[in-house]
Amino acid sequence: MSNPAPVIVDIREFLKTPNIKIPDYQRPYKWTDKNVNQLIDDILFHKEKSAYRLGTVVIHQETVDNATALNIVDGQQRTITLLLIVMALIRNQKLDKIKGLSDYQTNLPALEFSNDITIDNIQNNYKVIERRINEFDEATILFFFNKCELVQVTLNEISEAFQFFDSQNARGKDLEPHDLLKAYHLREMNNSSTEAERKQVVEKWEEMDTDKLSRLFAQYLYRIRNWSKGASARYFTKNDVDVFKGVSPEITEDYPFAKMYRIAHYYTEEYNGSHHRHIMQNDFVFPFQLDQTIINGKRFFEMITYYDGLTNRIENTNNSDVIKMMNESPGSFRVGDKYVQNLFYCGLIYFIDKFGEKELPKAIDKIFVWAFTLRLKLYSVGIDSVDNYALNRAHAQVQLFKSIREAIRPNEILNIKLEVLTEKKSTKTDTIESFFKEQKYLL
Repeated sequence: MSNPAPVIVDIREFLKTPNIKIPDYQRPYKWTDKNVNQLIDDILFHKEKSAYRLGTVVIHQETVDNATALNIVDGQQRTITLLLIVMALIRNQKLDKIKGLSDYQTNLPALEFSNDITIDNIQNNYKVIERRINEFDEATILFFFNKCELVQVTLNEISEAFQFFDSQNARGKDLEPHDLLKAYHLREMNNSSTEAERKQVVEKWEEMDTDKLSRLFAQYLYRIRNWSKGASARYFTKNDVDVFKGVSPEITEDYPFAKMYRIAHYYTEEYNGSHHRHIMQNDFVFPFQLDQTIINGKRFFEMITYYDGLTNRIENTNNSDVIKMMNESPGSFRVGDKYVQNLFYCGLIYFIDKFGEKELPKAIDKIFVWAFTLRLKLYSVGIDSVDNYALNRAHAQVQLFKSIREAIRPNEILNIKLEVLTEKKSTKTDTIESFFKEQKYLL
């Protein structure tokens, strides 16, 4: 990361910054009454000081169509609240008789907000501020504009801006890799979508629990995509986000491999926008595949929603005796067993993603035996054991994910020859051992 050049700016200067924006990928404005009152209390408490630092604002400087935009990556909650304080001061005529401020105008009222959560919180917090605006006498107002300061850090790369945000935000929660992907794919939508579409995408994304999103990417999508290609997939970090980047939304790449994606993309767009959809009363779902080339922008967000639903259905299935046995096994809550369960679910999800429910009961049995062979062979199981096993580097005779990737029919997976164990080293796996013996995979 290049060395940022922070500058100290007072509130008067900062709120007049031209071209400043709050980008679509930002989370909604969620400050509460408590947050707003705490900021006002801090300003009033420190008003006798020569200066008071309100925090850091991280800005990503972006050039689009020869126009420069200053996107706030970190500090939007504070920035919007400061703006609301200024608006309340102006509307309540608190600046009219103060020299140098009587005609003060910010450059931020041009900001547009479309998220309903943001709009509701702005309206609520403005009322909170108005109830306290009389606490701002002339001395306090001059202190607020001239002595309250922000550290402004401006960076040219979005990834650097997020990394800097992470390093400075020790008291908050670091941005996850999927936050970087959200920013990237929203930018990819700029020239291929309407504002309404981008708003809908952001709202759906925000409805998903961030811990659940992290788990979806790290434990399922990242591992399946990498394992199917013969690559390690132990931990999903910010250095791995390129795994989920691909061709442009318009599929303009003039490569033979991109033609099928262009056809599927435009057919889906045309059908879902036509009267045929209304006749059939349902949308055409893009034919996603876990190992396919990613289509940037809207399709990426649709893909995540699609696989979130698929993994939920598979994890919560109650019609499989094998899955019930796995979940009720005495050692099922151990860390190592959880790793093996995840290996099993990844294999099952990948199979269903490719072949649907064709021969599914047999596939569940087969993939279970393949995955839990590792559990029976080892005293303890770690993420390294599972990763190596998935890649056929240790303790495995079958590279299941590569086999599914190359298979044309489900029977090719069902006919895979699995290892027959002559001994086991695990503990608390009695029910699993019994199943292996019934299936003739443990002598």
